[in-house]
Amino acid sequence: PVATIGASTPNLQGDFWASGIDSFTHLILPTVAIILVSLASYTRYTRSSMLEVMNMDYIRTARAKGVSERSVVMRHAFRNALIPIATVVALDIGQLIGGAVITETVFSVRGMGFMFLDGISHVDPNPVMGVFLCVAITAIVFNLIADLVYSALDARVRVK
Repeated sequence: PVATIGASTPNLQGDFWASGIDSFTHLILPTVAIILVSLASYTRYTRSSMLEVMNMDYIRTARAKGVSERSVVMRHAFRNALIPIATVVALDIGQLIGGAVITETVFSVRGMGFMFLDGISHVDPNPVMGVFLCVAITAIVFNLIADLVYSALDARVRVK
């Protein structure tokens, strides 16, 4: 069964593997909840970006040259449609961490979100600043990763 509350089962006796599997099963539902929040918007962005790219001239040219439809969609269209998605994913990382605060509260998992809420309720600025620092560093790192993904997706963008 998939565990629903807490980070581990209380009073569970077992070795390293039993406790590891128990911790993993407790992570399934919170992870699925965080992923499903963003999945719909990513799907919508991908669809609109693909519809826009499919009407471009280079797609018509590739079809006129006799390139297979699968190659046109995957090599030409989908690759260029992923550029706006890379931007949205990089910007959503902070939102995912903020949503993790709510998810930790719902699933009773004591993590960074609990530390943040505890710091706010007890007027302790250190954990709050620590969480903001972690979120800021994560946002910077993922924006850098998005820039590197741009260079991999678009041949016009070069990294020097």
